[in-house]
Amino acid sequence: MLEPGWVDDNHQSFDVFHVHFGFDALGPEVLAEVVQELKMHDKPLVYTVHDLRNPHHLDPAAHSEQQQVLVAAADELITLTPGAAQQIWLRWQRHAQVLPHPHVLDRDLIERRRSRDSTFVVGLHAKSLRANMDPLPVVDALAGIVAELPRATLRVDVHDEIFDPDNHWFAPDVGAALLRYRRHRQVRVEVHPYFTDDELWAYLASLTVSVLPYRFGTHSGWLEACFDLGTAVIAPTCGFYHEQRPCGVFDLHDAGFDEASLRHAVQEAYARWAAGEPAPRARWAARMAERRELADAHRDIYRSVLA
Repeated sequence: MLEPGWVDDNHQSFDVFHVHFGFDALGPEVLAEVVQELKMHDKPLVYTVHDLRNPHHLDPAAHSEQQQVLVAAADELITLTPGAAQQIWLRWQRHAQVLPHPHVLDRDLIERRRSRDSTFVVGLHAKSLRANMDPLPVVDALAGIVAELPRATLRVDVHDEIFDPDNHWFAPDVGAALLRYRRHRQVRVEVHPYFTDDELWAYLASLTVSVLPYRFGTHSGWLEACFDLGTAVIAPTCGFYHEQRPCGVFDLHDAGFDEASLRHAVQEAYARWAAGEPAPRARWAARMAERRELADAHRDIYRSVLA
């Protein structure tokens, strides 16, 4: 859809063109052609700004150029948090309607009862070490923090493709550094292929708290899945994760990492767990009400841009 010619060929089959993702590999000149075709056929553009900075790109320049085209051309903008909306205003002097991220999981998983964990499990998933991931200093700090807490363990996961020399994500040095944490009694390091959806939900549900090792970013679907499952989250101060759902926060961003803030966040989560206090969790009724409100809001936006 996001390629020159598609709108020309398909403009009679849609009313509104709504962009969320999918333009990572496109140059701004390509997006400009798509936008021009939309204007030629009088088709409104709605853009949901999930990422103010692309988590897959170390250099933000390309994403900024892409967004410049989309934001300037959009008839309406949507984003997920007030902080992101404020940044959109500061950058482009455009108003963005704030609509929360909907539920990620289905009803049966959201309503599934969590068993009382006998062990406080801190999880950090390094995935395939995408650009915004900085797991090593965070894992190093967590290994020491967890060692001080009775009945606490740290689980570190990473995709096996980082050990494949033919893979784009080949990163043997970081992989070897992560594996060395297996020498710590309280640390498990798991190497595996990408989880299926069911495996991912089971993994997240097995954690007491999930730590997000991001040096930059904006919003997180991972955080929403944890909220659906009742797994606590400790998120970095970069971006607006803390505005999405209740979570712990620690200082991690482009400028540095503060271990003391991570220690404090983990200790707070541990104290709640030790006291038998459940982590913040979605309720199905609330998620469904939110979903209906989101549908109504999108309907109103589409009607507005078509008027």
